[in-house]
Amino acid sequence: MGTEEFKKEMEVANWFSQLPYEQWVPIPVSGTRPSARYKHAAGVADEKLYIAGGSRTGRYLPDVQVFDFRGLVWSSLKLKSEADGGKSEENGAQEVLPATSDHSMVKWGNKLLLLGGHSKTTSDSMTVRFIDLETHACGFIETSGNAPVARGGHSVTLVGSRLIIFGGEDRNRRLLNDVYALDLETMTWDVVVARQTPPAPRFDHTAAINREHYLLIFGGCSHSIFFNDLHVLDLQTMEWSQPEVQGDLVTPRAGHAGVTIGENWYIVGGGDNKNGCPETLVLNMSKLTWSALTSVKERDPLASEGLSVCSALINGERHLVAFGGYNGKYNNEVFVMRLKPSDVSRPKIFQSPAAAAAAASVTAAYALAKSEKLDFSSLNLNSNGVGNNPSELDLAFEIDALKEEKKELELFLTEVRAENSRLTEKVDEVNGTHAELSKELHSVQGQLAAERSRCFKLEAQIAELQKILESLQSIENEVQLLRRQKSALEQEIERSAAQRQGSGGVWRWIAG
Repeated sequence: MGTEEFKKEMEVANWFSQLPYEQWVPIPVSGTRPSARYKHAAGVADEKLYIAGGSRTGRYLPDVQVFDFRGLVWSSLKLKSEADGGKSEENGAQEVLPATSDHSMVKWGNKLLLLGGHSKTTSDSMTVRFIDLETHACGFIETSGNAPVARGGHSVTLVGSRLIIFGGEDRNRRLLNDVYALDLETMTWDVVVARQTPPAPRFDHTAAINREHYLLIFGGCSHSIFFNDLHVLDLQTMEWSQPEVQGDLVTPRAGHAGVTIGENWYIVGGGDNKNGCPETLVLNMSKLTWSALTSVKERDPLASEGLSVCSALINGERHLVAFGGYNGKYNNEVFVMRLKPSDVSRPKIFQSPAAAAAAASVTAAYALAKSEKLDFSSLNLNSNGVGNNPSELDLAFEIDALKEEKKELELFLTEVRAENSRLTEKVDEVNGTHAELSKELHSVQGQLAAERSRCFKLEAQIAELQKILESLQSIENEVQLLRRQKSALEQEIERSAAQRQGSGGVWRWIAG
């Protein structure tokens, strides 16, 4: 390695070491980037991110791109056809690896296995191809047994030396919810027959394995429905179940990406064809509890469908690496998230029954030391505080581990107590607000009662006035009748007077 290359790697290592925890950060890339895409396949091997195929503007892509975490630079992998004795194709990788989208990638030994996906090549059953990481040879793997129908948008999960395939969408857009297993040692397919109610047929979901025992299926979509449900297949009893989950509310999504680290299952991106999902979720697979680790802006490349996420060990620390996706725009940026060491599950120290018994004895010894102040000088420790024989070394090591775990639990307990105190304050605040609102409610209810009483009085007065108006109407009718009678009487008097005047009246009689 030259001086410049060494200096470059040191600068890159320093850049990664200064990253904040649990935040997505775009990686500064040197040189040319690959074309933006989504629904590609991705995997990490030897501090490199491998991207194969994908889709862009309705066109399937045939290339394989490699991102080196040590130099932060992209390169195109020139594949060699195994059928031609490992010779490079003059026309590039397109004739070696068919243009494919919505497929899966799994690292097995020194090979990357590519399973299924949608392409223009016709095949009735699911294809398995490989890329040799040493020779860059690429070819088709012959399989036997009952192979699943060709499909894309399925999930592939590595369990020991077997691959578990679930769901997807076939070439006729038929949705699937079947389960198949591929034995990688014999390359033999088998149908997995499971009891109880399976998940509804779906594609573009994610799957994970917990403790080599449980297969978890999350999200995905049909042609009209997006899911946020979680299903579990017990690989020993072969029974489906849909357990209750706790924690943060998870919105329906498809096209998201997931990766497991210890007990944690990290879910990134996805969407519902209208909005992207901006939060990065974590499912504790043992406690079945969802939590939101962080969130990005609504139109961020990480809030996309069809992106990929992988786990990478960089400078001895565990990172999440995301690439690509579509959210109204195709993306080709590389994002990285540095995980806190406490978030990465420590390897299980005790695996066998004998080790579990030893763990129990160590726990008992620690409890005895705590309660009776056991003198650890009897353990024959050396000058470094470590035992001189294997059993004492193990015991001292386990005691130190238990002490560290005790410190972590005490710290966690302190945090829980602080959170409990904050919640208590919030409860008191809510109770105070509730009391004030109750007083205000009682006051308003009193005002309403007074208004009701006033309304009753007004209604009574209105009824009285209506009665008076009715009586006034009858009086008015009587007055009109009297007026008409008076008018008729006056007319009668006038006529009588006129008649008397015409006949001479009394004066005419006297004169005669």
